[in-house]
Amino acid sequence: MTSPRGRRSPSKQTQSQSRRPRTARHLAYEAVAAWRDRGVYAGLVIDDICREHEVTRSDRAMAMEITYGVIRRQATLDAVISAFVDRPRSDVENGLWTLLQIGAYQVLMMDGVPAHAAVGETVQVAKSLRRPEWTGLLNGVLRKLSKSVRDADVVNMSADRVPIDATRSKQLDRCVFPDPSSSTIEHLAKAYSYPRWLVRDWSERLGTDETVRLCHWFNSPPLITIRVNLLRQSPEVVREVLKAAGVEVAPGEWQESLRLMNSARIGELPGFAEGWFSVQDESAMSAGHLLDPQPGDHILDLCAAPGGKTTHLAELMRDEGEIVALDTDEVRLSRIAENALRLGLSSIRCQQIAPDGHDIPPGPFDRVLVDVPCSNTGVLGKRPEARWRISPEDISELASLQRRLLRQALERVKPGGFVVYSTCSIDPRENREVLSTVLGQHEDVKLMKEIEHQPGQSCDGGYQALLRRANG
Repeated sequence: MTSPRGRRSPSKQTQSQSRRPRTARHLAYEAVAAWRDRGVYAGLVIDDICREHEVTRSDRAMAMEITYGVIRRQATLDAVISAFVDRPRSDVENGLWTLLQIGAYQVLMMDGVPAHAAVGETVQVAKSLRRPEWTGLLNGVLRKLSKSVRDADVVNMSADRVPIDATRSKQLDRCVFPDPSSSTIEHLAKAYSYPRWLVRDWSERLGTDETVRLCHWFNSPPLITIRVNLLRQSPEVVREVLKAAGVEVAPGEWQESLRLMNSARIGELPGFAEGWFSVQDESAMSAGHLLDPQPGDHILDLCAAPGGKTTHLAELMRDEGEIVALDTDEVRLSRIAENALRLGLSSIRCQQIAPDGHDIPPGPFDRVLVDVPCSNTGVLGKRPEARWRISPEDISELASLQRRLLRQALERVKPGGFVVYSTCSIDPRENREVLSTVLGQHEDVKLMKEIEHQPGQSCDGGYQALLRRANG
């Protein structure tokens, strides 16, 4: 379950301001500006604009790539831009700096975009915003940057190299990052674009080599996996249908999982509307398999939204029995109901609860899934904004909430019943430490199995634990 912190929808002000843009770069500008200034989810801004205007599929795709790329790599871009701008950041307006980021991202990260187009089209956005005073600096900095860049095959830590992925980097004609030999943490934080505290935490726990691997992985295009609804279709048929639609598909870890090897708009694929499949990472699927629901079970999904695990449980139990799906957000619960309808599932009963959880049904339940709000540190590649939302203080607060939710789950499972505790975090403070504290307070609960998913092993990062309450 994603953390509830910071989720906002586009405001009316954002929507009205967004009626102008039609080009990909203008879309990206509005989305990044809304995220920067108001904490709005950038993807929602683009979706909202595309509903109001005729935006081509290619422009939308390019806008999404630039938007998420700028957000994901903003620390990298800021370091590079600062080396080419002859004034302090505080003397550059936020809107102009955002356009510099958008232009620099294209120059550095988008090999398919010619430098002249990256520069010229980004300058054109400034003109369409009626900010002609921005064009001189924008044009000069981006041209200077584009002339200083050359491709480099070898990826190593260097103050004048921008890492693109695990095998490619861009060589610049000047140093833009801290010296890695004397400031390794600071170098990694800027070169790969992560909060300094997070890089330090990874480095202290995992070592430099594993930290670099994580930095690469979370900056790489995410692998998309779908979960076939075995109650409606077979993986073989889905695979053939998608192949005919131009999507390369490989088998996954589970019988029902298929990995999409090229990009696609999931909602437009054949079979999606018919409920043949859903998007779900294999690490998330393992939570359902670990809980192992059986036909006829009475199951509680304590933190159900957005509902991927809820619907998976229903499919695993052949839609026989009942799943009580709880969440505090009515809108998010309605999406679970919509997905259940699309998938043809009738065993899910959605129920809104109060934030303090005083109205959680008492049970007892045969099995309980508690997929707690977390820091998302195992899925930073798929949620580019997440790395900038979390702090060490947030993790401490989340761990307190996670302990409370796990206790509530254990109180509602019947003797002999099972609980699965699940996160999409790779931070032990949200995983094993939460479990250790709560188990120390419940002598009648036994840890049966733990699974730690390491990012980069064909799936997202995360953690799951299977607990069993003693009989009688």
